[in-house]
Amino acid sequence: MNAVNASAAEQNIGPTARRMILGSQLRRLREEAGITRQQAGYNIRGSESKISRLELGRVGFKERDVTDLLTMYGVDDPTERRAFLDMVKQSNEPGWWRRFGDTMPNWFTDLVGLEEAAARIQIWEPLYVSGLLQIEPYARAIFSHGRSEMADERVDQLVALRMRRQKMFSRPDAPRVWMVLDESVLYRPIGGMKVLKQQIEYLLEMSALPHVSIQVLPYTRSGLSAEHAFSLLRFGEPELPNIAYVEYMTGAHYIEKREEIEKYSRALDMLAVDAETPERSRSMLGKRRQEI
Repeated sequence: MNAVNASAAEQNIGPTARRMILGSQLRRLREEAGITRQQAGYNIRGSESKISRLELGRVGFKERDVTDLLTMYGVDDPTERRAFLDMVKQSNEPGWWRRFGDTMPNWFTDLVGLEEAAARIQIWEPLYVSGLLQIEPYARAIFSHGRSEMADERVDQLVALRMRRQKMFSRPDAPRVWMVLDESVLYRPIGGMKVLKQQIEYLLEMSALPHVSIQVLPYTRSGLSAEHAFSLLRFGEPELPNIAYVEYMTGAHYIEKREEIEKYSRALDMLAVDAETPERSRSMLGKRRQEI
């Protein structure tokens, strides 16, 4: 456990990823001890579903619960127990996104934390530019449903959150972002033609960075590999599983099952083959900018 704790500290990963690492370690200990989730839940005055949520890192940890679980799992070494309890404290530290309070939906919180810890983020977007690469007026048009003049304080906060997420690109250890866009995105005038042109200029600017790749899927190619937008997040820490993120109008799915992740990964591979190369995609972006 000491190595895991040291790795997390050295890489300065956020509380969301720490919760997941801690949960995976507790799951490993439970399985090695031959204890069921139901038995573990009873031991901490909870349920089987609570243990499942803890092991997936979906909820915060209480020091008392982890102490009781470590005892049940036979972890007696004081140094090892302290390492686990230190992780509890670290996983409960507030992330920068906490200041956005009630503005951010609960189901979105995990994505922001996971983006901070990801080594690679792959995105398929058939409708509009992904939030990670949106400019402010483009994002404002989306959050205000095309009526920016009617934007209220909540819209302002959502736009500010979206812009704050993009600060990770300035980190020396910024994640590698690879995005496949449908060509229709370059013609959909979200925020008006002036905003669309500014957005395309920003895509050209970002695609020049060594850790950002953008591919455009032309109208003439199928794009049938995936029927909806999604992101695939990959991590450098072995304790963190790859996660597919699929958002819908009132929530999101976080998919972790290996066989399902493989399907999303294959879909991205097929989309990348169908799409233009990053170099040719930059040419398409440049040409479209000139047309507007």
